Amino acid sequence: MGETIHFYYINDLHSHFEHWPRIQQFIRKRKEQHNNTEEETIVLDIGDNTDRFHPFTEAFLGKGNVKLLNELGCDYATIGNNEGITFPFAALDRLYDEAQFKVLVANLFYPNGQRPSWAQPYSIHVTKLGARIAFIGATAYFRVFYEKLGWRVTEPYEEISRVVNELEGKCDCIVLLSHLGLEFDEQVAATIPEISVILGAHTHHILHQGKMIEQTLLCGAGKGGTYVGHAELSMDDLHQLTDVSTRLFDMNKQPAAMHEKEYVHSLHEIGKEKMMTEICSLQKPLGVEWFNESPLVRLLCDSLRAWCDADCAFINAGLLLDGLDEGIVTAYDIHKICPHPINPCLIEVSGSELKEILVQSMDEKWPHMQIKGFGFRGNIFGMMIYSNIHILSKHEIYIGGELLQPAKQYKLALPDMFTFGYFFPSITRTDKKQYFLPEFLRDILAESLRTH
Repeated sequence: MGETIHFYYINDLHSHFEHWPRIQQFIRKRKEQHNNTEEETIVLDIGDNTDRFHPFTEAFLGKGNVKLLNELGCDYATIGNNEGITFPFAALDRLYDEAQFKVLVANLFYPNGQRPSWAQPYSIHVTKLGARIAFIGATAYFRVFYEKLGWRVTEPYEEISRVVNELEGKCDCIVLLSHLGLEFDEQVAATIPEISVILGAHTHHILHQGKMIEQTLLCGAGKGGTYVGHAELSMDDLHQLTDVSTRLFDMNKQPAAMHEKEYVHSLHEIGKEKMMTEICSLQKPLGVEWFNESPLVRLLCDSLRAWCDADCAFINAGLLLDGLDEGIVTAYDIHKICPHPINPCLIEVSGSELKEILVQSMDEKWPHMQIKGFGFRGNIFGMMIYSNIHILSKHEIYIGGELLQPAKQYKLALPDMFTFGYFFPSITRTDKKQYFLPEFLRDILAESLRTH
C-alpha cells in the first residue's frame, strides 16, 4: 500500500506577521483534512523567520518567533542569516531552548568543532507507514560574520555531500532545507541526485509549481509570509518515491482569520511594552531630515566615527526614519527610528581610493533612491552625511582639516550595507574590512544619546 506525504513550508518570513493568523488557520485546516484521510503532514520553516526590525522579535531576541512556530506545529526548521548573524552568540545559542521542533543545520559549529546541542545536521522522519524521509538543513556561508560572533560555519556544499553519503542505506528519500539561495540549490540538484526535494530560501524566489532539475524538485515560497508552499510526495508500498509536486497558496486569497488585525497589532504592542526601558531624557527635540543636514543624523555619523576609531565616516540620512521628541527616550523609540539590522564597518583605503568613494557618494541619484535589502529597512536612501570630511569640489577634499593625500592610508567608518552589492565598487573590492558585531547602528546611537 502506497502513501501520500504532505509538506507545508514557509521561508523568509522576516517577522512580517501580517499574514500569520491566516498561515496558522490554513495549516491547521490542512492538517485536519490530511489527518481525516490518514495522510502524513510535515510543517517546515526554511530560515529567516526572525528579523529584528520588528519589536516583537527585538524585545525577545527571537524567542517569540520560536513560540509562534511551536503554535504552528512546526516539525523541522533551519536557520537563515537573520538567525545566525544578527543575534549575539548567547542569544542564538539559547534561541531554541523551548523549541518543540527539530533545528537542522549541517554547517554550524562552535569554534572547537563541536556541534551545538540544539542543531542537528539531519533527522530521519519515519512516516505512519514506515517510509524514512531524511531532512538535512544548511545555511548561507557568511564565514566572516559568524566568526566575529564566535561561531564556525563551514562550506555548505561539502557538508551536504558528506551527510548524503552518511545517509546511504538509512533512508528512502532525502529532503534539503536550504537557506542557501536558488543558484546554490540548482547546483546541488544538478550534482547530488540523491536529494529528491530542495525546500529553498534566502533569495526569496517564488516557484509556483517548483522547478525540476534532473530528478530533484526545487521549491521556494518568496518572502514575508505571502505564500505557504505545499509539496506532495507519493510513495509506493516499497517506500519508493513515485511522484512529487508543489504549489503555492497565496495568503491574501485565503479567508480572513478571526480577529487577525488585532492579533497582529498585539504582537507589536507586546514587543513595544517590553522595550520601554529609558535610554535618556532630551532637553530639546532632535530632528531628522533626509535631504538636508539634521542634528540626529549628524550625531549618528559622528558617533559611528568615534565608535570605530576612524579618520572619517559617512552615512545616508535615510537610515533614521524619524527624529526624537523632547523628554524621555526609550529603547522602543530608538528601535522605531532605526530598525535596520545593520552593523558598523571600518575599512582601510588609500587616499586615491577614498577620493573615488567620496566622489561616488556625491552622485545626485542617491538621495531619492529607493532601496531594498542589504539590511536596510527604510524607504528613501537620503543624502550623504559626512564626519570629518569636507568636500569643496571633486578635486579639493579635506580629511580632518588636511588636504586628502592620494598615497596616505585612511580609516573610513560606514554602515556595513555599503560593503555589499552595487553601492561602491572600491569598497566591495578592498580586503581591509572590519565588521563590528553584534552591535547595530541603533546601539551606537543609544549609547551616544546616553552620554550626549
